[in-house]
Amino acid sequence: MKRIAVYPGTFDPVTCGHLDLIARARTRFDRLVVAILGNEDKRPMFTVEERAAFLREAVAAWPDVEVDTFEGLLVDYARRVGATVILRGLRAISDFEYELQMAMMNRRLAPELETVFLMPSEAYSYVSSRLVREVARLGGSVEGIVPDAVARALSLRRAEGF
Repeated sequence: MKRIAVYPGTFDPVTCGHLDLIARARTRFDRLVVAILGNEDKRPMFTVEERAAFLREAVAAWPDVEVDTFEGLLVDYARRVGATVILRGLRAISDFEYELQMAMMNRRLAPELETVFLMPSEAYSYVSSRLVREVARLGGSVEGIVPDAVARALSLRRAEGF
């Protein structure tokens, strides 16, 4: 039986912290599905298609990593793809309370799924998509904390006056 994990998120945009988790998680599972939530309520900067393209480019060298999109309950999606693990990242203690609540609700809805938490490398422990968007919006450099394609797209968005 293959060990399949789902790493869900909005990835708006994908950061090097996300990629760090993906790189380390992919060695622990037979298949890792990076699942982009199509939640328009969050008013994302990039479309689901753009986010998927950024991620696919970033993980292209890893055949055991798949990028997909979903809507609805994560546990339903995880079941559809045959996952037994939900992967989540924890940057700081402030992430823990929210992630614990989500993990417990997911366990209630789907007891067969286990949530596994990974911490990013120290170099990315402060990086969040929200912070990246804010820095980019204010004209700061995001090079080195997002893939190059994302840095270019953020620069173009800023030039367009996002």
